[in-house]
Amino acid sequence: MSLHLPEVPEIFDTKEIAKPLKRGAWKVMLPLSILLLAFIVLAWHFNWDAKAVTAGVLLFGSISHVFAWIIGIIGLVPIIGPVIVKVLSLSIIWLLNAVGYLVSFIAIKRGYSKDVLTYRGLTVALIVGIIIGYLIGHFV
Repeated sequence: MSLHLPEVPEIFDTKEIAKPLKRGAWKVMLPLSILLLAFIVLAWHFNWDAKAVTAGVLLFGSISHVFAWIIGIIGLVPIIGPVIVKVLSLSIIWLLNAVGYLVSFIAIKRGYSKDVLTYRGLTVALIVGIIIGYLIGHFV
């Protein structure tokens, strides 16, 4: 007695996996990048709400993949480009900056605005020091 199993359809189509690279993407991404930059400049010039503009820019940039394209363009610069991309993708930098903003927000609410300036200066100096140390360690 033989067991007959139904035919299972392929999950991945080999033609879809091995698609050729999409040439000419810059024809779409460059105008989108310029449009995004123009929107930011206009928002700054007309003093639009910063939170709304930031949310719009992040949403537009994420949906259209403009940020990934810009990082890819930066990565094409010989020698320094890949290092800049690595530094931008270091999660410790993002974590330190996020903690700095959170502490700044709480301190400003409690009335320590002068101390926040000192603290943010130290945070920026620490982040710059980490980046410089990473670059020196990478090249030496």
